[in-house]
Parts: sequence; structure tokens; C-alpha cells
Amino acid sequence: MIRSCLIALLSHWRRNPVQLFAYLAGLAIATALWSGVQAINSEARSSYDAAAATLGEGQYDRLIPKQGSVIAQDTYVALRLAGWLVSPVLDTQLGETRVIGVEPVTSPTGFAGLTLTDGALTPGDPDRLFANADTAKALGDRARVTVNENVAPGVAIGDIGTVQRLSGRDDLSSLVVLPEQPIGRSNLETIAPDLRLQPSQQVADVAQLTDSFHLNLTAFGLLSFAVGLFIVHATIGLAFEQRRGMIRTIRALGVPLRTLVTLIVVEMMALAAIGAAIGIVLGYVIAALLLPDVAATLRGLYGAEVSGTLGFRAEWWLSGFLLALLGTAVALAGRIWQIAAMPLLASARPRAWVMSGAARLGAQSVAALALLSAAAVLVIFADGLILVFALLGCLLIGGALALPVLTSYTLSFFEQRATRPLWQWFWADTRQQLPGLSLALMALLLAVSANVGVSTMVSSFRLTFVGFLDQRLAPELFAQVESAEQSAKLEAYLTAQGIEILPLRSAPAQIEGRPAQVFGVRVGPTYRDNWAFLDADALAWDRVAQGEAIIANEQLARRANLWVGDSVQISPDLRLPIVAVVGDYGNPQGQVVVSKDVFANLYPDSFAGQFGIRTNDAPALRAQIAEHVGLTENAMINQGAIKAMSLEVFERTFTVTAALNVLTLGVAAFAILMSLLTLADLRVPQLAPVWAIGVTRATLGRLELFRAVGLGRLVFICAIPLGLALAWILLALVNVEAFGWQLPMFLFPLDYLQLGAYALVAVALAAAWPAWRLVRTPPAALLKVFAHER
Repeated sequence: MIRSCLIALLSHWRRNPVQLFAYLAGLAIATALWSGVQAINSEARSSYDAAAATLGEGQYDRLIPKQGSVIAQDTYVALRLAGWLVSPVLDTQLGETRVIGVEPVTSPTGFAGLTLTDGALTPGDPDRLFANADTAKALGDRARVTVNENVAPGVAIGDIGTVQRLSGRDDLSSLVVLPEQPIGRSNLETIAPDLRLQPSQQVADVAQLTDSFHLNLTAFGLLSFAVGLFIVHATIGLAFEQRRGMIRTIRALGVPLRTLVTLIVVEMMALAAIGAAIGIVLGYVIAALLLPDVAATLRGLYGAEVSGTLGFRAEWWLSGFLLALLGTAVALAGRIWQIAAMPLLASARPRAWVMSGAARLGAQSVAALALLSAAAVLVIFADGLILVFALLGCLLIGGALALPVLTSYTLSFFEQRATRPLWQWFWADTRQQLPGLSLALMALLLAVSANVGVSTMVSSFRLTFVGFLDQRLAPELFAQVESAEQSAKLEAYLTAQGIEILPLRSAPAQIEGRPAQVFGVRVGPTYRDNWAFLDADALAWDRVAQGEAIIANEQLARRANLWVGDSVQISPDLRLPIVAVVGDYGNPQGQVVVSKDVFANLYPDSFAGQFGIRTNDAPALRAQIAEHVGLTENAMINQGAIKAMSLEVFERTFTVTAALNVLTLGVAAFAILMSLLTLADLRVPQLAPVWAIGVTRATLGRLELFRAVGLGRLVFICAIPLGLALAWILLALVNVEAFGWQLPMFLFPLDYLQLGAYALVAVALAAAWPAWRLVRTPPAALLKVFAHER
């Protein structure tokens, strides 16, 4: 009996290969988009863990220079003789590769398992570095490299003597302070007054900085999964509608309900496992294609190195597989309940499954209203990324659930005002199809609204970011020096030439209990003319120049709940008011701007490490500075190069998002295609009488195409406000919670019209095949309807 029932159930897929394809493809697409995003996130987090193990950043206190970036080796020797247990680190470049030199005997971390015990790091082993395969390939013949996959991507590590020889340096970058120190050691200010202690908690954790980026990727992956799952849900519903006669017959022949339900669950879940497996393979391909852009984004925004190769890790493919099975089980549960609850002979009525689900429209309305109300409440009270993303979920799901209700009312409106019988039938027939098409339309709504929201966010960010770069990169040339002597020499030379310079001093500090950066500036015309504030006093720059106030960036102001007029403790004996808040896009840390005199009082041993230089001929001045001051070409960058690099990082940042948007829109069009194809066979008994009274097959085909495009247009109209609400949440709430700044929102009507055209073209293409099949339906197939029970 079981074997016969299984054969009967599986025969449905043999007779309906398109529906089988829709079911497997829907699951595969949903799983692919989700597992692809999770594969990228998994690879990135694996790289962060490797970096933490390799570099030990954020795990131990460090001694770093108060100014510049180098420590004399004699200073290290003096500290060791004075009882300080410290380990030297040299962080330098060899070509395009970051090279870390460590002292294996004193290093507290062992650095990614490269320890003396396994013979990996041997003191005195000349010119030997360790790196993963990609980094070793990038180093080429610059050094002798041993491949070790425990080393973080983009980094080579070796004995500090080896790294010094390879780089031609005899200094250090930092000193790692061992956890246990002897009692009675000498004071740091006495032994090394040019160094300061950097506590481990002040070192930015790359994984924490990038959490918001990966959370955004996960949200889009989940949205794409939901859109793909709509295909599965619709396909399961239509498959049960087509098999209602078979199920009625099997039950009438005496097969127990429990046995039938078990066989259906086994059948559907086995097919789901096949679709999920295909999706995992596709997800690997998607992740491999997108990983280079993600790596460039994380490197540009956060300085995080991510491996360029993709590992087949259990955490992402297993999550995709289980999520696909869970999603299928949820979609299947409603249909199984219908089988169990519906009387045996009730399924003999035409479209029994759809009719039994018609009552869900009222419940759907209540659910949509509840979710949208919850979204309105969260707009006011949401605090933290989790609640903000809960707000996004309530908004998108509530909007999707409201779409069939709004569509039903719209169709009723047109039906009541139609005068010709054909159009009265058309609107009524469209309403009858709505249960079968609602999931596909909801998928299209989510896809289009996500496109509207994300494109608005990206375009608003682009306009703001370009303006921000023009503001911050007003000086045509930037120069960086390594010592106080170089700084004084450069300033004297440029002043003698009558060139406007903007010396910049900086130092790390704790502001309002948070790690921040203090900048000392010489207030002049460039700052006054180019800096635009989010909020400011009328005499902001005058008060800063007089040392009476400070300027805070938006990140510090929002995280510390401060604004213009509030006071900030700059040092134990100095508290100054905020006179302006400036947008600082792309920077995760807090910053404070003070006058050069205030900065000199706070940090008397400091010097200007960077200079903004105003000039009409940046290349010529660059050559002159190199000749007369001795700065290398690499120490000077013109504004155009910085702006081009920043814009390149920006564009690559949203490549992944744009790709997911395109994929989501394609999945939605595919959902409509599959729904229309599977509905086509069900609708033959309804179309045959209309054809029999004189409406040609060509006219019916054109009406089918018109119906799909009309529904697509209605979805687009609903998607615009939903997408704009999504954009506002991303700009005003998600950005503030994740990055600490709020972006202004701009509208782009022409872009929305272009997106609407793309969506309608996708819908028209999806409807073209079912319409063409209807036009080509033989008259004999339509006539057979009148000879059957239906």
C-alpha cells in the first residue's frame, strides 16, 4: 500500500515537470542566496579570528609612541634593563604585503600557533617568513616564505631580526606589555617619556567594527531567502490544488489519513533536501564571485583583511540546509492541516484548496495591521540594532501581508465600475486568481521595495559622501612626517614660500569614557569656508580658535548623548563646551577638534604629523618638497588621489548589495512565472466557457498579459512608500545604531521610474510564456472541459 501511494504521489511531478522545477528551483535559489551570504560572513569572521591570533591585537596592553610611528631600539633595551617585561613588534610593509616582526622568546601570544615548541619560529633563521598561500604568492621572491594557513590573510610574520633585515629598518613599531610585571619597576615617564601605554580595551576590535556590516548582509540574505521561499510556498499550495482529486481517491480507497500525511511529508521533505543541496552549491558559487568585493569593502572601511579564498565550512552550509528544510516544513504545515481538517468529499469541489484558504484574508488583514502598528511603536522606542532590525521585519512583513488585502479591494473597485461583461468577468477572474498569485506578488513587493530603499540609501550616501570628501579634502596636497625635525623643516619651507598650510596634530584620548582622537588645528579660511556642520553656534570657529570650545564629530556626539551646548571633559583639568557637530562619514571612532594652542597645552611634546597644503600645482610642489625637505613621494598624496581611492572603496562597498538586489528582483520575477505557469492548467475549466461564447484565444492571451502587468503596476505603486520607509529606517536608525552617524535622505524619482520599468518588464517576461501557452492551447483541449466532471 505504501509503495503504491508513493508511486501515485510521485507521478504528479512526472506529469508536471515545470512545477517540480519551480519547487526545486525555489528552494535552491532561496538556499543559495542565504548560504552565499553566510559563507561570506563565515570566511570574514574566520579571517578576524586568525588576525586576532596572529597579531594579538586587543589582547594585551602596548607601549606606542606619543608622536610618530617608530620606537628606537635603544628605548626597548632601556625598558628591559629597568625591569619592564615587554616584547618588541615591528609592523612594516614589504611591497604590498604587511609584515609583522616578533620576538618569539618573549611574545606572549605565540602568534597563530607559530611557537618555539613546534620549531616554526626559530631565532636566527634568516630571511624566513610565514604566511598563508595567497600572501606567500603576493610576496613572490622578496623573501623565503613558508606557507602556514594559521597566519591571517594579507599578513606575513617572522622573527623581528629577519623583518628588520628585509625592510632595512633598525627600529620598532610597538612593545607588547606582558600581563605579569615585576613589583618596583621604574616609572615609564622616567625611562621612556616619548612612549605612552595603550590599554588593550582601547584597541578597536575589527570583528566588532564589522558586526553591523555583516548584520546588514545577513538581513539581505534573509530577505532573499524569504522571497525564494514564497516560490516554494506557492508551489506547494498549487501542487496540493492539482492533487486534490488524487488525495480524495487515495483516501476513499481506504488509506489511513496518518499514513497519507506521513508519505506526503516524506515526499516533500526529500525533494526539499535535493533543492537545498543544489542551493548550497549555488551559494558557494555566489559567495566566491562576491567575496573579492566584500574583502575590498572591509579592507577599505575597517582595515580588516579577509581571505580571498572561500572555505567549505560546516557553519554556513549546515545553516542553509536546515533553514531550507525548516522553511519547507512551515510552508507544508498549513497544507497538511487542510488535509486533516477538510471533509473527505469537500475536495471534490472545484478549487477546494483555494476556497478553504479564502478565509485567511481576514486573518491576514489583522496580522498586517498588528505588524505595521508594532513597526510604528518601534520607530519611537527602538534602541539598539536588534530592535531596529525587528522594526524592519515588522514593516516589510506587515507591508507584504497587507498587499493581497489592498489588491482585493482595488480589484473590487474596478469590478463594480466595469460596464462591459468581458471586463466584469476579467476583474472577477483576477480576484479569483489572487490566492494563487498573492505569494508571488508579495515576493515582488519585497524585492521592489528593497531595491527602492537600498538605492535611495546608496544614492543619498553617494551625494553626502562626495560633498564630505570635497569638504575634508579641500587642501590640494597632504604631507605626512615622521619626526618633529621633519615637521619643523616642512613648515618653515612652506611658510617661506608664502603657501597656506594647515598643520594637524593628533593624539588618542578617552572622551566621555570612550576611545577617541583629539585633533589640534590652526583655524583659517580653509576650515571656515569648507566645513559644513550638522549643528553649530554662529561663532563656532572663532570660539575654537580662542580655545574656548571644541568641535565634536557626530559619532561621539550621538554615542555620548551630547550636542551643541553640552560640555566635554577633554582632560582631568579641562572641560570645554561643544560649539559644533560635524558629520564624519566612514569613521567609526569619536573625534574632537581643538585649537593648536589647546592641543599644545594638553600634549606639550607633540608635533604636527600631517599637513594640508593649498596649491594650484600639486605635482610641482610635491617635487619641490621632496627635493628641499627630503620627504619621500609616498609621504605626500594629492586630493584627487585620495578622493578617487575613497570613491572606489565606496562603490565596491555597495557592489554586494546591488548584486543581492538584482538577484532578489530576478527571484521575484521567477516566482510570478512559476505561479502563472502552475495556475494555467487549473484555469482551463474557467477559460473554456469564456472561449466558447466567442472570446478568442488571442484576446484571452492579451488579457492574461494585461492582468500580470496591471498587478505588477499595483505592486510597484505599493512598493514606493514601503521602500522609502525602508530607506528612512536605514539612513536615520540603522546607520546611527551601527555606525554612529545619520545620513540625509534624498529622493530620486527618475531612478524609481526606471526601477518600475525594470520590474514591469520582468513581470511581462514572466507572463509572456503562460500567455503564449494559452494562445496555443488547442480547441480540442478547451472542448474536453465540457465532457468532464469539472
